[in-house]
Amino acid sequence: MAELDVALATLGDPETQTGGYLYHRRLRDAARRHGAEVRFLSFPHRPFPLPALYGRSVIARAAGADVIVIDSIVAAFAGPWLKRAAQPIIGMVHQGPGGIGHGVLRTLLQTWLDRRAYSRMNALFLASESLVLEMKGVHHRVLVIPPGCDVATEADPEIMDLRRGRDVALLCVGNWLPHKGIDELLDAFASLPETAATLHLVGDQNVDPRYRAAVWDRVREIGKRVEIHGLVPKERVAAFYRDADVFVMPSRRETYGTVYGEAMAAGLPVVGWRAGNLPWLAEHGREGLIVEPGDIEALAQALLSLSRDKALRASMGRAASRRAAGLPTWEETADRFFGELQKLL
Repeated sequence: MAELDVALATLGDPETQTGGYLYHRRLRDAARRHGAEVRFLSFPHRPFPLPALYGRSVIARAAGADVIVIDSIVAAFAGPWLKRAAQPIIGMVHQGPGGIGHGVLRTLLQTWLDRRAYSRMNALFLASESLVLEMKGVHHRVLVIPPGCDVATEADPEIMDLRRGRDVALLCVGNWLPHKGIDELLDAFASLPETAATLHLVGDQNVDPRYRAAVWDRVREIGKRVEIHGLVPKERVAAFYRDADVFVMPSRRETYGTVYGEAMAAGLPVVGWRAGNLPWLAEHGREGLIVEPGDIEALAQALLSLSRDKALRASMGRAASRRAAGLPTWEETADRFFGELQKLL
């Protein structure tokens, strides 16, 4: 039997393919090696703020656990019910108070609810350094436990010709959501010469139907230089990192940006907006090219520079690999996470 029983409250399906859910699944998979067990307790997906109606039953199902971990995606819903918990409560923070991508009224209300919930917790674990400023004044006990940068133990052995006869292969790994900037990436990519690059998009297309339609319209305009792969197994993702030349994702709000770390660990220079956590992971001109948000021309020029200059790509790729060597693996992340839980208990 596991020495440490962890109940982790999240929203909807724990197998959802986004960074926060991946973080939790990696912890679950590593738990046994650290004398622990992680079991998920899910709030149902309902329009905001209806999931809060299920808070009482979610907390009740945590009975018997040694500690309850509350994913930041449900902090607002769990907050009113936390006083019913007999166990220590930890907040696992993947997004700042108010969440990401909501309207003004929801953001204001959720910010208040999130902050109130965090004040009732024993400690907060943050997924990135960029969250430290956002959480300033929210709680006196804050620890940064970033995700691992190793995407898979082994990559798919099939070597892919991703360039398709062009100068370089550009790779973007991310679900099709407005803040990921895939539409802006396509605007920049469209201005590149026909022979400069092939762009590969890996990620779930179906999370935002309206945005999906807009992205597909742009892809059709550009033509065969853009290839859509959808969701693929992690071994295949690792193969894309291995066989691509440059990683690009101009996200405007990336709490950590696990995919940047994965790409750097594979020796790829990274390109993106100077936003979210990317400036904490890579330095402009060293591990990649980081440009001001919304500057489509600068983004296009960054991609063109890397497509034309093999020596620059190689230099930045080596620097990215060295920088990634200092980032944690998932096993190290799990060791820190469960170690800190044991200390708090």
